[in-house]
Amino acid sequence: MLLNVAGGTLCALILFQLVANVVADDPYRFFNWNVTYGTIYPLGVPQQGILINGQFPGPDIYSVTNDNLIINVFNSLSEPFLISWNGVQQRRNSYEDGVYGTTCPIPPGKNFTYILQVKDQIGSFYYFPSLAFHKAAGGFGGIRILSRPLIPVPFPDPAADYTVLIGDWYKSNHTDLKAILDRGKKLPFPDGILINGRGPNGVSFTVEQGKTYRLRISNIGLQNSLNFRIQGHRMTLVEVEGTHTLQTSYSSLDVHVGQSYSVLVTADQPAQDYYIVVSTRFTAPQVLTTTGVLHYSNSAGRVSGPPPGGPTIQIDFSLNQARSIRTNLTASGPRPNPQGSYHYGLINTTRTIKLVNSAGQINGKQRYAVNSVSFIPADTPLKVADYFNIGGVFRVGSISGNPTGGGMYLDTSVMGADYRAYVEIVFENQEDLIQSWHIAGYNFWVVGMDGGLWTPASRSQYNLRDAVSRCTTQVYPKSWTAIYMALDNVGMWNIRSEFWARQYLGQQFYLRVYTPSTSLRDEYPIPKNALLCGRASGRRTRPL
Repeated sequence: MLLNVAGGTLCALILFQLVANVVADDPYRFFNWNVTYGTIYPLGVPQQGILINGQFPGPDIYSVTNDNLIINVFNSLSEPFLISWNGVQQRRNSYEDGVYGTTCPIPPGKNFTYILQVKDQIGSFYYFPSLAFHKAAGGFGGIRILSRPLIPVPFPDPAADYTVLIGDWYKSNHTDLKAILDRGKKLPFPDGILINGRGPNGVSFTVEQGKTYRLRISNIGLQNSLNFRIQGHRMTLVEVEGTHTLQTSYSSLDVHVGQSYSVLVTADQPAQDYYIVVSTRFTAPQVLTTTGVLHYSNSAGRVSGPPPGGPTIQIDFSLNQARSIRTNLTASGPRPNPQGSYHYGLINTTRTIKLVNSAGQINGKQRYAVNSVSFIPADTPLKVADYFNIGGVFRVGSISGNPTGGGMYLDTSVMGADYRAYVEIVFENQEDLIQSWHIAGYNFWVVGMDGGLWTPASRSQYNLRDAVSRCTTQVYPKSWTAIYMALDNVGMWNIRSEFWARQYLGQQFYLRVYTPSTSLRDEYPIPKNALLCGRASGRRTRPL
């Protein structure tokens, strides 16, 4: 059912949904977004971009733990559109995740109202468009979830709080890039790096000498790990994707695709302007670099000379840095799942899932796979088909929980899992390039990572005390990464490569976390305003 923006239907349906699905005492925040095409010049040449309310990047979402976010999105594009919320967990409500496996797209000229609750979350995240390679055109923005006022934060309030969106970029329109992939070819190397949608020295952050500032850094790019640094300044890491971390100081920070970090930076240097530098990692001899400016309000001079260099291909540097990022066990605030349990290393795992990525040709076209299965979308969102018991859309078990060793093939891959299971997932990367993996609907503990092949003996080096909890993790070339995850969020959840060409060409699947219970404590029903498409077209959602 589509909503009438101008009439009272929207308000009535939203109120009904909120009363049914969220805690009525928690505050509401309302957003109205119009998604359009517009001409942008991020690298100095005109190209077609995706704007939200005329902005590129889109507006930030500001919220507080447990807020209800009512986001009405009107699609003024000429094609279907979806927005996904990277890291916002959608507790018991995968229908709102904004990927095609769970949600029907918003048709051109129509709107859809997302009803989200940032339940038991804090931290730095972002949103992005998930269909048709739209991510290469914009439509993304920052999400910040602040702690409730009475919950202490383990550092003083900063003088200001800045969103910093970094990512690789192409001068070509997203439609041209999509056409390359649709022809079964690989994308070329990107043309540049953007900071908040702008190229070299296009963005500036003003600071006052002696004060401390928070930067929320997200890599919203398509394929490249990036190194972030500020000339003459050190950064203190304080939060990673909703987890307060040990406050470790870094001169530069690797931010892999899909990841978000919060750092504190003190303006403790002589009053002048300093370079902010972002450069690609593991791409030498080709290295892309862009710059911004940290501007002191009483600056005595502009930036000059070459920007400071950073690491390029050194994997050991990045691996050791990743291992140094650990949870601050003394910090207050929402905890990773299961709620109230901090001793993740003392819980016995019930299952080990091993996921191996691969690349190759299928029917003469470039494809990417997980455990040999290259995902193809169904004609109906999987979660919607599951709700209406529509057969023939997908098959649970169409992807194995372990690599098969066989050749790549196409399927709509769905892995089954039991509600409240506690699983170990091993990502094994046998390729020569770094990988980045995201699991929707969950945070997980990154307990270990190392080079070579994973074996059960690798568990001896796991961090079972203060590993960082996050939703996106990197896997280094010819290496493995292991995570622990409590499956306490019922639904259909996307596990995907954050390398967007790989995701588009099959390196993803869905984890169906199932319980026979129909209690609202376990999973919310399909939203009353849910769009229905494919084989679900014309059906009606059941009344509550």
